[in-house]
Amino acid sequence: MPAIEPNDPAVFTAELSTPVSSEPLPFEDSRRLTGINLYFAGTGAVLETLGVLPDETLRHAWRVNVSLARDALGWPHAPLFERQHVGGAALAFEAPIDQLYSATEVNEWAWLATLADALAMNVGLHAPGHPATWDRDSAFHTLRALAAAERRPGLIALMQAAEAKGLAALADDDAVSIGEGRGSRVWPIGQLPAVGDVDWPSLHDIPVAVVTGSNGKTTTVRLLAAMVRAHGWHSGHSCTDGVFIDGEAIDSGDFSGPAGAREVLRQPTVDAAILETARGGILRRGLAVRHANVAVVTNVSDDHFGEYGIHTLDDLAQVKLTVARALGTTGLLVLNADDAMLVKHAATIGVPLAWFALDEAHPILQAHRARGGSTCGVREGRLYLHYLGVDHDLGSVAEMPLSFAGSAAYNVANISAAVLAAMALGISAETMVTVLASFGRAHADNPGRLQHWQLGRLKVFVDYAHNPEGLRGLLGVARSANENGRLGLVLGQAGNREDADIRELAAVAASFHPQRVVLKDIDGFMRGRVAGEVADILRDELVVRGVPADAVVECLDEIDAVHGLLAWAQDGDMLVLPTHGTQARQAVVTLLDQLQATHWIAGSTLPQY
Repeated sequence: MPAIEPNDPAVFTAELSTPVSSEPLPFEDSRRLTGINLYFAGTGAVLETLGVLPDETLRHAWRVNVSLARDALGWPHAPLFERQHVGGAALAFEAPIDQLYSATEVNEWAWLATLADALAMNVGLHAPGHPATWDRDSAFHTLRALAAAERRPGLIALMQAAEAKGLAALADDDAVSIGEGRGSRVWPIGQLPAVGDVDWPSLHDIPVAVVTGSNGKTTTVRLLAAMVRAHGWHSGHSCTDGVFIDGEAIDSGDFSGPAGAREVLRQPTVDAAILETARGGILRRGLAVRHANVAVVTNVSDDHFGEYGIHTLDDLAQVKLTVARALGTTGLLVLNADDAMLVKHAATIGVPLAWFALDEAHPILQAHRARGGSTCGVREGRLYLHYLGVDHDLGSVAEMPLSFAGSAAYNVANISAAVLAAMALGISAETMVTVLASFGRAHADNPGRLQHWQLGRLKVFVDYAHNPEGLRGLLGVARSANENGRLGLVLGQAGNREDADIRELAAVAASFHPQRVVLKDIDGFMRGRVAGEVADILRDELVVRGVPADAVVECLDEIDAVHGLLAWAQDGDMLVLPTHGTQARQAVVTLLDQLQATHWIAGSTLPQY
């Protein structure tokens, strides 16, 4: 948001308006959309209604109010978007990129004024800087003041000039950049140059890949980034663990949203960017990029239902496939043919497609190859890439470390997705073969994803496994490595999942008949739940599903939970440790490395930590 001087005619410090009354507002979220999003390919605002199910009369009144406000502000008219769902509706519209905070105020006013007029609701919203719901002239006066304080003509001029020259331009509250990576230049938002002062010939874009999906995003991103480096380019990638340049972290934390993408794309040494793009970032703000060379959707599975009006797999598929909007007519969309939702929705996607599946003989892959399309799949234990009419044998799947001797089917899928994306970026099959023969052998290649230790005859697995499908895949791999040993499991879930989702995770765990389950909280992922609340739900479902009550214990600290399970273990057991907090995972990996280096055997004394 631009700086507001003390004498400015408007003061606004947050996107959500603050009511004078204590009554809750009839919307649960009002936010800017700073890039390509679920509703449209531009910038604007969206509001999620609450407590009132908008019928056509209310939606029509909202449309009229938005149109009147746009006229008052001199904004161009563009389509309005309404997405109804079981909890209410999302009401969205496009707005100028330099007036998005004002756009949220317009949206809130339009909805609140609608309810005040149509339902005589006392919304109680009027304070300095907020438009009056009962006085249109006063409201428009306030909105004009807000827009005038926020307006940045210089930003609009730069963005339009960059678009005319075919260059990427990224803007946020603090900075504007034109070009990408090695071809970028960044200016503070308060010190923008005139269009004529920009050294345009020095600016250019770089190859960009976007990766989304319910599972496998981070692994696919890391593998693709390794291929980029092996190709001879300097890589930049963002993911749930941070921002990395040539594999080295420059920032840590969850950077799977637009902020992480911008940080990568503004690094002056980067030749190609690989951007993990999570559901939350797409829904909250939209994509950071307006153009990508290739986009991958790994899969769509039950996860995160109930947030931002997303309640079904169809909803979630539409969110993931938002990435297709960034591909234009020349980019490539890589999809999983083993995923029924992606197959269903692919028919509505008007961009070039590539398909991958575990079986190269999958009917969709066969039909796609017959039409001249690109595919990747397994035939007789070997991975085959078909691209532009040419077959490439990429080697034995079982000999690829990431596949865990071929038993990690989900990683074989991730490999196939990365291979198609790499080819779209211009990376040779020979380079892919070299990377696939080694990637995943070292823990540092893919930290927190299917890492495993052998401690005597005790097998230990660490993975992110944050949803039912991910946990099912992890436990399947672990069981294939040790069919007869006792199974010990640490289990937790983020607090922003619905109770049904938490129970489904427990049901998956119970189906593998663990002899010990240690329930934990996830530091930094409580998201509205109190300590132990998620653990209580997990415990209840585990017992209902047949896990003995005395086999389920609670140890809410992630590191303590792992330590307790190691103390329980016997030689020949198998421990599965889904570990989510970054600091906790680093501590667990350090502990396991120490145990392996000192030849620790299960049942002996554990070192202090």
